[in-house]
Amino acid sequence: MKERIHEYCHQLHLPVMAERWSAMAEYASTHNISYSEFLFRLLEAEIVEKQARSIQTLIKLSKLPYRKTIDTFDFTAQPSVDERRIRELLTLSFIDRKENILFLGPPGIGKTHLAISIGMEAIARGYKTYFITAHDLVNQLRRADQEGKLEKKLRMFVKPTILIIDEMGYLKLDPNSAHYLFQVIARRYEHAPIILTSNKSFGEWGEIVGDSVLATAMLDRLLHHSIIFNLKGESYRLREKRLQQEKQKDQ
Repeated sequence: MKERIHEYCHQLHLPVMAERWSAMAEYASTHNISYSEFLFRLLEAEIVEKQARSIQTLIKLSKLPYRKTIDTFDFTAQPSVDERRIRELLTLSFIDRKENILFLGPPGIGKTHLAISIGMEAIARGYKTYFITAHDLVNQLRRADQEGKLEKKLRMFVKPTILIIDEMGYLKLDPNSAHYLFQVIARRYEHAPIILTSNKSFGEWGEIVGDSVLATAMLDRLLHHSIIFNLKGESYRLREKRLQQEKQKDQ
């Protein structure tokens, strides 16, 4: 009987139940647990394990450069960031509204941290998220086009529930290739949100992509349904260096 139960669990793709049912059955017997409670605990253990595996798979597929949550963001060091608005984003209601989120500001003030925090929350709730820099996105699409696989690659960037495009403006895009980025933005427009970080103002996007008309077309789609954060302040790295120097002087 035990062998058959174990076999049936595996046929039904219930590995946790296959591993734990015997011990849990013995526990239920000695502690006078009802049949329904016993079954509930088995099913709950299976669900919890499957959810954990799913989250780990989503994290791996997301290509996030690191894992950071909002709990590790120092709001006191960045007073320009409205914590209430950020917490509202973590409800993920912007997904249903198809709203883009744009974090603008100088380097080192936490734009990427905030974007990743939202991505981690989305993953925790089962949403597929993908992270890539603007420069890498353009390069990957250019190579795919050269290999005759552009449409397949574009679908890869359109499919995730949330697409995080980091470092827009840190490097100028090849004028002949910036239209690849436009295609991603256009296809996700009113379909699925983009979270974008940039150290450049919108007025500088023409210079970034080498084409003011293309830049206007991108911004038109990004900003139509969007939530914008303009971050200010001193870079975390520069501030830490300054504090270390001041500490050394005091010594």
